[in-house]
Amino acid sequence: MNTESPRAEDRSVSPYSTKEKVGRILWAIVQSTLFRSSFHNWYGWRRFLLMRFGAKLDPIVRIRRTVTIECPWNLAMGNESSAGDGVKLYCLGPVTIGNRVSISQFAHVCAGSHDHTRPDLPLTRPPITIEDDAWIAADAFVGPGITVGAGAILGARGCAFKDLEPWTIYGGNPAKAIAERSPFETTESNAK
Repeated sequence: MNTESPRAEDRSVSPYSTKEKVGRILWAIVQSTLFRSSFHNWYGWRRFLLMRFGAKLDPIVRIRRTVTIECPWNLAMGNESSAGDGVKLYCLGPVTIGNRVSISQFAHVCAGSHDHTRPDLPLTRPPITIEDDAWIAADAFVGPGITVGAGAILGARGCAFKDLEPWTIYGGNPAKAIAERSPFETTESNAK
């Protein structure tokens, strides 16, 4: 009887390149020192650090010092977007956050998982897109491969495992539509 695990032959193979490994180690050092020890309103400093590690951030992005970001080179955030205290941005795959998006405290955006259909459970990195004017409320979870439509709201502690339609309010686990939301004119459209 063969008792060897089906994963035994793959255990020494890392899903990360050497460049990614070094980048993750360097970022972990910078994040735990220079990023975390900055004053709460030093948003420009934290943007500067993130951009040195490849993040694509518009000039008016607010990221709190207690945010945890994995692989910042996979993060893009639009203008006037924010990530509150304790947010986790697990950017193993690309995470694209539009303009005027609010990600409230302790929310978790997770662009990484494993392929459960294979015995070796290889790492997957499906992208996440959060479109303009969306709100991810406190302690909510956005799973891998999800698109949160423009103006959508994922309520507190809601868990999104399927795409969220634009201008709809969702709540629960798994998230279900609970109300419609009216689109509003943005600052950009008012300026025209």
